[in-house]
Amino acid sequence: MHNFKRVGEELFCENVALTSLARQFGTPLYVYSKASILNNVELFLGAFESTDTQICYSVKSNWNLAILRIMAGKGIGADIVSGGELFRALKAGINPQKIVYSGVGKTEEELRFALKSGISMFNVESEPELVALSRVAESVGIIAPVALRVNPDIDAKTHDLF
Repeated sequence: MHNFKRVGEELFCENVALTSLARQFGTPLYVYSKASILNNVELFLGAFESTDTQICYSVKSNWNLAILRIMAGKGIGADIVSGGELFRALKAGINPQKIVYSGVGKTEEELRFALKSGISMFNVESEPELVALSRVAESVGIIAPVALRVNPDIDAKTHDLF
């Protein structure tokens, strides 16, 4: 269901005129339809209801706390790439056991925070990252849950760069 519509020359979101929101809050202004988000989440959850699947929302795509709270309320997990995103996901009420920490450049402080928060797993991108994670995990007495990202170095035979 789409909850943005035009009535004459006016654009509405869930029966609220966007010009009235612009006057009230100023521009630029981001407006989201909670009904549309919930509808899309329900469709997505329904597509996987017969499987044992954990769906994780990419926090880097939009870290608005209201949207993260909607995800948390529907049992959606989070895919994060920084300590800041972990903080926001937890603040929004996302279950730490449904958080996957991806991305490169994780600091030891971020690793420690994630370990102590009890996240589901780390997607490890390199051997040095695995060594750092192991060192931090040992220092806090926690076994780090890890998934390894493997690049098989296969040439996709795409266009020449030069």
